[in-house]
Amino acid sequence: MGRFLRARLTRPGLISAVTRARPRPRRTRLYSWCVWIIAACLSALFAGLTSILAKAGVATTRSTVATALRTVVVAAGAWGMAALVGSASSLGTIDARSLLFLVLSGLATGASWLCYFAALSRGDVSRVAPIDKLSTVLAIVLALVLLGEPVSAWGAAGIVAITAGTLLMVEPSDLSGLPRALRGGGSWLVYALASALFAALTSILGKVGISGVDPTLGTAVRTVVVLAMAWVIVGVQGQLRDVRAIPTRELAFIVASGAATCASWLAYYHALKDGPASVVVPIDKLSILVTVAFSAAVFHERFTRRYLAGLTLMCAGTGAMVVA
Repeated sequence: MGRFLRARLTRPGLISAVTRARPRPRRTRLYSWCVWIIAACLSALFAGLTSILAKAGVATTRSTVATALRTVVVAAGAWGMAALVGSASSLGTIDARSLLFLVLSGLATGASWLCYFAALSRGDVSRVAPIDKLSTVLAIVLALVLLGEPVSAWGAAGIVAITAGTLLMVEPSDLSGLPRALRGGGSWLVYALASALFAALTSILGKVGISGVDPTLGTAVRTVVVLAMAWVIVGVQGQLRDVRAIPTRELAFIVASGAATCASWLAYYHALKDGPASVVVPIDKLSILVTVAFSAAVFHERFTRRYLAGLTLMCAGTGAMVVA
């Protein structure tokens, strides 16, 4: 992932040849450094706020309806990003194989979002968010098993640390009750694990079949698939009437959650445009700290020493992943 992001930094159009050829004045370099650092921090902030806003939006609203409404905002933002970077105009050049896998990865993304909102509607946001972060570990493991991609020592250490940290952040009673919850199908942990699995599949499908497609355009296409999928499910389940019955306050939080996702993407793009991926990526990955902090401040969720130890391990594992 780091190699991919570093390659993106030198893509024509992001950094002009004039800028590379002529050193910037010291004051200009300092200003540029401040801008991309702030952008990276804003990306983490908005990414962390997404879960908090989403949790507030599903207090009484069905999770499927909330996902469908939120995706409208996200899709608009994704296509806005594609237009901003100029990739939207190349939509017609996507080959059939890449388009097929974009659709498949979009379906996986939609399933992940639907499961994530279902988990948020059933469990504490500080418990759901760490499970969702397991998608990174699952993606690496699936890439190793299915694609034969090697895992470095740092990567292996990161996998172990994130997995151990996640287990520590989940209550022992939830873990012991997982087999029963799998049979019943109604536990927040089941939905959170499914969300992480589908998110990992999104990455794998992208690796297998998508080539020559700008990431911003690929994201925009996937959001259209998610949008269609979410609204079809809402219609099939007979929940279209529920859209009109959503409390105004919850609707505002659902829309704000989608807007926060778009803001995070935009800030992340600006940070990568001028800053090194080796610094931008770990800052963005620490959005879990934002989620945990706001879950305590807004929802008054409390954490044990076990939970905080797990959070520390997860952050350390994320750092190891970046080094890898």
